[in-house]
Amino acid sequence: MFLEEIARRRTFGIISHPDAGKTTLTEKLLLFGGAIQEAGAVKSNKIKKGATSDFMEIERQRGISVATSVLAFIYKNKKINILDTPGHKDFAEDTFRTLTAVDSVIVVIDVAKGVEEQTEKLVEVCRMRSIPIIVFINKLDREGKDSFDLLDEIETKLGLRVTPLSHPIGMGYDFKGIYNIWSKNAKLFLEDTKTSKGNTVSFDNLEDPELERLIGTKSLETLKEELGLVAGVYPPFSQEEYLDGALHPVFFGSALNNFGVQELLDCFIDIAPAPLKKQSEERLIKPDEKDFSGFVFKIHANMDPNHRDRLAFIKIVSGTFERNTPYLHVRNNKKVKFSSPNAFFAERKEIVDISYPGDIVGLHDTGNFKIGDSLTSGEQIHFKGIPSFSPEHFRYINNADPMKSKQLNKGIDQLMDEGVAQLFTMSMNNRKIIGTVGALQFEVIQYRLEHEYGAICSYENLNVFKACWVQPKDEKNQEFTDFKRVKQKFLATDKQGQLVFLADSSFSLQMTQQKYPSIKFHLTSEF
Repeated sequence: MFLEEIARRRTFGIISHPDAGKTTLTEKLLLFGGAIQEAGAVKSNKIKKGATSDFMEIERQRGISVATSVLAFIYKNKKINILDTPGHKDFAEDTFRTLTAVDSVIVVIDVAKGVEEQTEKLVEVCRMRSIPIIVFINKLDREGKDSFDLLDEIETKLGLRVTPLSHPIGMGYDFKGIYNIWSKNAKLFLEDTKTSKGNTVSFDNLEDPELERLIGTKSLETLKEELGLVAGVYPPFSQEEYLDGALHPVFFGSALNNFGVQELLDCFIDIAPAPLKKQSEERLIKPDEKDFSGFVFKIHANMDPNHRDRLAFIKIVSGTFERNTPYLHVRNNKKVKFSSPNAFFAERKEIVDISYPGDIVGLHDTGNFKIGDSLTSGEQIHFKGIPSFSPEHFRYINNADPMKSKQLNKGIDQLMDEGVAQLFTMSMNNRKIIGTVGALQFEVIQYRLEHEYGAICSYENLNVFKACWVQPKDEKNQEFTDFKRVKQKFLATDKQGQLVFLADSSFSLQMTQQKYPSIKFHLTSEF
């Protein structure tokens, strides 16, 4: 039973450049999985529903995803866990962390824009970790690049070795449908019912005279010619190579019009990996081990603003996670148990009694967890590779309403635990500084402080080049004492109380390193 449950799981992330249609695709997968009855028009202001996976208020207003959301549903007896990630580069840190919790990814590419900068960065991370990748080329109902040009671009810019498993019949105004190479049938796109669910006619045989009547002789000849080219140029699909991260299937479709999405999903559940083994600092952990292990890859405050709750998202790596069972919190070396672990469907949560490898569980957290923490049945295991980046933008944060200082402090404290940004306190005057990877995060923090905590803040610019964590060889030696005296204006502590040097330029950082050779300066806090 346990092994069957592991084999049923498929946990994957959807990544792309902003606006390639990632959230729409997520939603259509849920639609086909029967998890939602109707799609929320993602960017339509007429329908105030918003996409199911964009559940934070600010996401609904801006039409972008700023936090990873977790969605689960059952399709053809497979339990599918989707992690929909932000595409905007200012929130890349959240996406990089999420990639530590997935077993495979689907990369969405806009047919008109092709491969964009953010996609390149994210795919590079997947390639470094050999995560199996499927590519979905979206928005075929719009005018775009030629399908073979796109496949070339994916090979050259992303360094992926591709094999198309579906092929478009025309594109844009001439878009007639898709030939599914994987299951060898053609599906036509009927003009008059473009957005309804029953908009397809299927053909198993390319010689069917009805197919020729519907798409025209010229389109049929072009299709046969292009399929011949695909078979001649691209390698045949091999599941083994795909799972090794050496071959990448490509699908075409239009998520907005529900087209090509079911083909993607049907093939995905056949070929995508069940939960994989994961390397910890101590050893390789296999999913079928009976002892439980898992790690926190995300923390989210205020999923329900009425209750001020914080959830730590845990990816289960091995064994089963059971409700009301004590587990070891490795960093704190304490046993903890959870009476109401949650499974997710965007903002809807339900309590689960037992979860299996591959599942994502939300645990109510009162401040015990940090991103990267491990939970186990008792073994000391530390999972690695969960990055924390050095901030690139810094601002003083000021309280704009003295009556609300308590709310402001609580809000900052909780939001920083999510890993959205980092908090530094100046050693000289105790002023608080927020450091983020992207400038847009300042807006998100300001908005959430006001709407979730009732606290109003203002920012003040600050000239900092890099935050460097300070590691002296010996805290008692004269060099370290001199460093603290001379540089006291630039010293701060982070949320964990570690000493940080805020260098105002690359030159001053270089000079400081030369002047104090026994002190090490690190760009991440996990040295």
